[in-house]
Amino acid sequence: MDAAAPPAGLRRTRHLGDRLGDNALRTLTGGAAFLALLVIAAIIWKVIDGAWPAVHHFGLPFIWHDTWNPVFGHEAYGARNFVIGTLVTSLGAMVIAAPLSIAIGLFLTELAPAAIRAPIASLVEMLAAVPSVVVGLWGILVLGPFMRSEIEPFLHSAFGWIPLFSGDPQQSGVLVAIVVLTMMALPIISSVCRELFLSVPQDVKEAAIGLGATRWEMVRDVVVYNVRGGVIAGVILGLGRALGEAIAVTQVIGNSLGPFHISLFQSGNTLASQIASNYQGAGTNLQVASLVYLALILLVITFVANFVAQRIVHRFEFVRTGGS
Repeated sequence: MDAAAPPAGLRRTRHLGDRLGDNALRTLTGGAAFLALLVIAAIIWKVIDGAWPAVHHFGLPFIWHDTWNPVFGHEAYGARNFVIGTLVTSLGAMVIAAPLSIAIGLFLTELAPAAIRAPIASLVEMLAAVPSVVVGLWGILVLGPFMRSEIEPFLHSAFGWIPLFSGDPQQSGVLVAIVVLTMMALPIISSVCRELFLSVPQDVKEAAIGLGATRWEMVRDVVVYNVRGGVIAGVILGLGRALGEAIAVTQVIGNSLGPFHISLFQSGNTLASQIASNYQGAGTNLQVASLVYLALILLVITFVANFVAQRIVHRFEFVRTGGS
């Protein structure tokens, strides 16, 4: 019997153009990543450079001093009231937006009829496309009067013994700003939650139902449990949106330069709104540097929030996968 013929060599399928394409793809993606890092570094450097005169003049006590006096010849600036206003409005918005967004995501993935899921999801996501100034104008003309005449009197009559809901209802104030920020963060968080809930395999959910779990138990122990790290990251993403919002908050919060009141009905101010409302009219170099110092504080708060979110997500991934 004749020996078997040696197998023919494999047909060459890659050519010079393919190798050039690989190199071009690697160069373009690497360049895009480097450019992103370069832009972030340039932003940080410019903010630090602009704030340095105020940092040198006031030092760290600027953060906890509460005076903001732009009178020429006797300038004194402090960020405490603006930091408190930023944290109160942003965290207050998350207290409302996070459960609403999770509920919307669960409704659209688990409960809503198929015919209305896409339209409702599109309408919710369209809220993110509304310009901030339009949201702020709506807050002035519609939300503010409604809060003053309906919501705030109810909260005062039911919970007036709590300092947060004491005082006279106002058309502009911290509570109105919280509701505006809720509307602006809600489409972001709900969109993230919806995509996360859709990523849970259908057979896993059906297996839980088949083992006797109720729909609520399946949602709680399977759907939400498996993507809880991503949900927290989505909430932090919405928090970042709320922390940096300037125009809409400036229009509805009242822009008070006095001490931050405990009552949510009173006017207040935030880091972003103070910068937006005063930067163009700043009269001295020290005032400009102090406003940029506020921007530096806001930048640090945002970076810290994102770092905490990443640590939380990594922690949940560690627990879920048992990695080290």
